Amino acid sequence: MDVPIRLLTLALLVLPPLFLAIALLGNRLLLGPAALLVAIYVWIWLWFRPTRFCVQSRVLEIVWPLRRREIPRDDITTVRLLDKRQLRQEVGRAMRVGAGGLGGGFGWLWTQKRGVVRMYISRTDGFVWIERRADRPWLITPERPEAFVRALSS
Repeated sequence: MDVPIRLLTLALLVLPPLFLAIALLGNRLLLGPAALLVAIYVWIWLWFRPTRFCVQSRVLEIVWPLRRREIPRDDITTVRLLDKRQLRQEVGRAMRVGAGGLGGGFGWLWTQKRGVVRMYISRTDGFVWIERRADRPWLITPERPEAFVRALSS
């Protein structure tokens, strides 16, 4: 995670203990929201936030704590690095549909120019755009974007 997303994540992680502390000091109505936030945070961490992207000989494997997905490499037509300006040119205006703020942005990105894009980002730079033959494009931020693009392009 880069600094802005790390700061947002830390701020969001303060909310459940804050709600719990207020609930223990007398406002029991905040126990429900605290429990709900914890459940949502766990769900995001285990289901939405990828732990790694693995480039293998025939597939790109995306690994989450509770699931895996493979994209055949022959289904990938192009892979390239984008900065913020290039991303804006590629997609136009965009709106996230899914989880956002806690560790990054995950799910779908509705875009003005490209329609729905699969998005799994944990930084605001080093974007990797993956164009596919048979499905929606993906926007991800692997740990080492340049090396990832080289590996997936070879």
